[in-house]
Amino acid sequence: MKAMIFAAGLGTRLRPLTNDRPKALVEIGGRTLLEITLERLREFGVREVVINVHHFADKVAEYLEARDYFGMRIAISREDDLLLDTGGGLKKAAPLFLDDAQAVKADDPIVVHNVDVLSTIDLAKIAETHRKRKALATLAVQERRTSRYLLFDEEMILCGRRIGQVATAEVVRQSRMAQPLAFAGIHVISPRLFSKLTEDGAFSIVASYLRLAGAGERITGFRADGAYWRDLGRPEDLVWAAEDLRARRVET
Repeated sequence: MKAMIFAAGLGTRLRPLTNDRPKALVEIGGRTLLEITLERLREFGVREVVINVHHFADKVAEYLEARDYFGMRIAISREDDLLLDTGGGLKKAAPLFLDDAQAVKADDPIVVHNVDVLSTIDLAKIAETHRKRKALATLAVQERRTSRYLLFDEEMILCGRRIGQVATAEVVRQSRMAQPLAFAGIHVISPRLFSKLTEDGAFSIVASYLRLAGAGERITGFRADGAYWRDLGRPEDLVWAAEDLRARRVET
């Protein structure tokens, strides 16, 4: 499998830790978020990775080179002039995946992983589910509180989204049941997705998923309720994550 790590964000919620470094190089227990993510991907057989960068981009490049790219084949997708958000970042990185015609023909899944997520979600199972369902994209989701919910029907196909607990839902596909679930920032995509990203500039990949689901594409969900998951967007989240690692609530 191949993978993409979203690491271009400004990390504003992590300030002052990101005043002199990108969030990918913020540490937990002496290891950077980027190292933790790369080693987790490698554990599941990923050997080729694309990382998008923007904030302190050169520091990420120097860090990887100094560590011999962790023994992996790593390409960097630079967003020097404009931070492209998740959808724009994925679209810009597409040529770095599509240079391997054999992989595209086989429709090999690509794991997409936020650098500021710590979890024990089984990436192999997501990929297997993705293949079996012949999905365009498969999103890891959980039943937990969040400020933004994605809605899935009884077959776990994306049908809309809702902001907050009581807001009116945005429905893109009619369904008898709409389960509100929280997106984990981990997804598996088919290379077929790249040609369907018709948006330009900076845009959210979730917005693209909703558009594509409304057009009848198979954007599916993978329930990961039993897995450990933590967003690492704030300094206090890093403290809690470090304690979880010490207490072996999560292994990386």
